[in-house]
Amino acid sequence: MNAAEIRERARQCGFELAGVAPAEPVAEHLWFQEWVARGFAAGMRYLTDRRAGVRDDPRNLLASAKSVICVGKLYNSPWPYSTRFHDRERAWISRYAWGDDYHDVLRRGLERLDECLRQTGGAAYESKICVDTAPLLERSYARLAGLGWIGKNTCLINQQSGSWFFLGELLVSLEIDPDTPPPDRCGTCTRCIDACPTAAIVPGSLGYTVDSGRCISYFTIELSGAVPEPQRAAMGAHVFGCDICQDVCPWNRRAPLTDDAPFQPRHFAPPLERMAQITEDEFRDMFRGTPVTRARYAGFLRNVAVAMGNSGEVRFRTPLERLAAGPDALVAEHAWWALARVKAAGEGSNR
Repeated sequence: MNAAEIRERARQCGFELAGVAPAEPVAEHLWFQEWVARGFAAGMRYLTDRRAGVRDDPRNLLASAKSVICVGKLYNSPWPYSTRFHDRERAWISRYAWGDDYHDVLRRGLERLDECLRQTGGAAYESKICVDTAPLLERSYARLAGLGWIGKNTCLINQQSGSWFFLGELLVSLEIDPDTPPPDRCGTCTRCIDACPTAAIVPGSLGYTVDSGRCISYFTIELSGAVPEPQRAAMGAHVFGCDICQDVCPWNRRAPLTDDAPFQPRHFAPPLERMAQITEDEFRDMFRGTPVTRARYAGFLRNVAVAMGNSGEVRFRTPLERLAAGPDALVAEHAWWALARVKAAGEGSNR
């Protein structure tokens, strides 16, 4: 079996991109170590604990691995980018979290691919499925597999199709001739760097990287405590994740669209006032089976409060006052901050 045959099998299993890389350490593991040493993982201890060293070699996950089959699943649905959406009364949720949890979607596709290869390959082999929760430098292997290059915003970019792809891997004990990595085509473009509201894209020894401690996605998803006050105003209407660095990327101007049902929005840009009023049970029901639950209820309300403050809408004073008087100290502190912003905006408009 060769890489071309695997690409065809992957296409039949619903993946738009596929390729093969050798199951060996990649040079980027040195970059990852530097990234961690500079504190760019912020509070994400799962990236820096005992699992960090496992990322150095895919054979730590499957001892018999000889090849990494990398796949990409398009999730760009036909709805506007965040940079073209300006409704101050609505919340912005990152495109990848609009529909079903991609971990489940990719795992099912990789299971189908594994079964398909076993039926048509003619040779027994060992395998292991990996999605992004596995300690594997998946973008690096996807690059080696020819799926694209790693852009300044650290996203994998495909020349024909842009960057709106979920990545997954199938480690196999088969020796398969690898694909060839494409050249880096970001050139001198700095649009993602210039557009980042919190200046999270910073230089590193091997190119640009993301300082998670400045990133809106980190603040709204991973951070369990208070968002640093100097960064709150830059968060805009984002209540879960951020797409700005992809929205402005020239390679996404003609990015293809998918009509796959799992990636269509369940609640596109939900109203902020409604989000400020939901109970914890309603939060779980509304976002069940989507990535949004990772923010947790209190974290989500914290983000909603910040977005309300950034809107400048005086009509949000009442819901913010309710949040400020609520039992959760974290939510209340951000609601008081937002109230001050809204009141200042109202006074400014009356001058």
